[in-house]
Amino acid sequence: MTETAALPGFAGRTYLFQVDNGAAFRNAYSADGKRLRWEGLGESAGQWEDVSLHVALVAPDVYFVSWTERSGITVSHVMDLAALTVRAFWTYEGEGGRVGELHTGTLEPLV
Repeated sequence: MTETAALPGFAGRTYLFQVDNGAAFRNAYSADGKRLRWEGLGESAGQWEDVSLHVALVAPDVYFVSWTERSGITVSHVMDLAALTVRAFWTYEGEGGRVGELHTGTLEPLV
């Protein structure tokens, strides 16, 4: 994987990201594709953050995107913009140490 030189396909776009565990987010990507403002929906309503992204092109229309949140949660997505799917992995501090979770989800373009 190499860092993307051209603008990623999600740059300047906003998606509804629905996760297999029932969580939902409104993900708005900056015009240059270097930042994300995520907003929780449903049970996570009112939670949001503006984060700096690490982005790599994996294949045509497939991007590896990752970030670290203020809380220490790390998030990694493999976004397939052609299929509008996401494979997500996030980690957070649990009682017994670091916990990792794998999830799948779908994207619905909003803007």
